[in-house]
Amino acid sequence: MVVFYTDLFTVPLPDGHKFPMQKYRLLREYLLAEGILEEHELRIPMLATRRELALIHATEYIDAFCSGTIDAKAIRRIGLPWSEAFVQRSLASTGATIGAARVAMESGFGGNLAGGTHHAFTSAGEGFCVFNDIAVAIAVLMQEKAIRRAAIIDLDVHQGNGTAEIFSSVPEVFTISLHGANNYPFTKVPSTRDVALPDHCGDDEYLEALRRELPAVQEFAPDIVFYQGGVDVLQEDALGRLALTHEGVMARDVEVLSFVQSLGVPLVATLGGGYARPISATVRAHAGTYRVLRKFYP
Repeated sequence: MVVFYTDLFTVPLPDGHKFPMQKYRLLREYLLAEGILEEHELRIPMLATRRELALIHATEYIDAFCSGTIDAKAIRRIGLPWSEAFVQRSLASTGATIGAARVAMESGFGGNLAGGTHHAFTSAGEGFCVFNDIAVAIAVLMQEKAIRRAAIIDLDVHQGNGTAEIFSSVPEVFTISLHGANNYPFTKVPSTRDVALPDHCGDDEYLEALRRELPAVQEFAPDIVFYQGGVDVLQEDALGRLALTHEGVMARDVEVLSFVQSLGVPLVATLGGGYARPISATVRAHAGTYRVLRKFYP
């Protein structure tokens, strides 16, 4: 198993900021301490290049963000303060998903202990997302003629509006999103398939909806699947409004991974959101996804 990680994923934030920046480092430590991953399975990603980013994003936006000339309103929309470290983090996170995608094409699986930045649009960032790592990785694989069709299974509690916008007129990419109906973003951009779940949706209702919708991915017949496995569906998540248990999240992961393996196509896994208090609940849930991944990709 190859999983991409770098300490660049963690950057300083002002005291009291609601984004759980420390989760990336804590997750790496947890996975190693529990023996879920071995040190030699972790790989440092290359930074995404301007050329790679420009396959999806407007060059004016890329250059403004990377140079620090992006305007204050655009930074407020992203929700994280600009810094050179934040630029490096954004490039590393996107580069990690590109790397994971290439590894997955070779070995069947690649992971990124960050990424899943599905609120990033072609020309703007939003909701803690700067560049859309999954979209860029798909574009890279398509440019390299490694794939023709890709599917994204987005199970973050927040609808993947940026991903939906990017691929709205690209029939070769299938986007499915299960998300909270009454949660951010409050104006949804239609995915290929959207499933809006009610507040306080629990394990059974969630899993029933997931099982009902996954066959649509099979009908699409993708060459690769990207899994955005956000854990902000947890009942203790501060921004989630759903009510899944830790066992329910792992059952979700089993459903997705067994399904992807039945398709016989490569899988790329990214983290997505998680805002539980205490942060240890988020780390435990993300680690649960990797416990499940380990069973399917030993």
